[in-house]
Amino acid sequence: MSRAHPVVAITGSSGAGTSTITDTFAQIFAREGVTSAVVHGDSFHRYDRAGMKQAYAEAAASGKPELSHFGPDANLFAELEELFRQYGRDGTGRTRNYVHDAEESVQFGQEPGTFTPWEPLPEGTDLLYYEGLHGAVKTDTVDLAKHVDLLIGVVPIINLEWIQKLHRDRTKRGYSTEAVTDTILRRMPDYVHYICPQFSRTHINFQRVPVVDTSNPFIARWIPTPDESMVVIRFADPRGIDFPYLRSMIDGSFMSRANSIVIPGGKLDLAMQLIFTPLIWRLVDNARKEKVRGRS
Repeated sequence: MSRAHPVVAITGSSGAGTSTITDTFAQIFAREGVTSAVVHGDSFHRYDRAGMKQAYAEAAASGKPELSHFGPDANLFAELEELFRQYGRDGTGRTRNYVHDAEESVQFGQEPGTFTPWEPLPEGTDLLYYEGLHGAVKTDTVDLAKHVDLLIGVVPIINLEWIQKLHRDRTKRGYSTEAVTDTILRRMPDYVHYICPQFSRTHINFQRVPVVDTSNPFIARWIPTPDESMVVIRFADPRGIDFPYLRSMIDGSFMSRANSIVIPGGKLDLAMQLIFTPLIWRLVDNARKEKVRGRS
């Protein structure tokens, strides 16, 4: 952690909805005049698309078909931890981009499924913003969570997570239901060992819970809407959180535990604005003051 160069990380599984929170943070940054160095988790995958296919084939041939983007073998955990550490130390570091589709291919001038070259982060940013699978991952050799100043988990209940992944991968990536199901099954060991434990290290978790039947996610025809959901917001340390204020501002909210507030799904953006804005401003204000002290 760093007073002068804070790190904010959003961590969640594939299809969990981290992009929704990223959109909210973008609004907060623009409104509050905060400059961020944005890092995407898939930039720290070990293999490009062709390399991952080859790695899958080799893993299956050697009797280890569970290789997945959730686990350490397919990711650059040490390099990502070094980025967090270096940014916290002096506000620098390097990253790259993964080219997902034809639209990004035009943007970056490379084929989909490839990485752009490593480049330094922009200079003079207020904070580093990470969004991906492993913002709080910890293994025998790395501990990313200890470098993060604000750590947020996005954790829909598992059936909803699968529904969202199935719909995304079928509509945006052209995968069949069977292919997505195979991916879910193959990833399960890494999901249990490397994804789930992260949410015990986060400062705040957002868990969306549908109030419609999602018993069989593999035949669900649509994703439950925000109005068909509730969101459980859990604070690891509730001290300093003004729950009476949040309840007064968010109609239909209630406390389920001393550190958890439950809100209607349609109020998620409002809740995030109310919760994150003062936290971000405090981090940035402290960072700017620390930098001024460092120059004096």
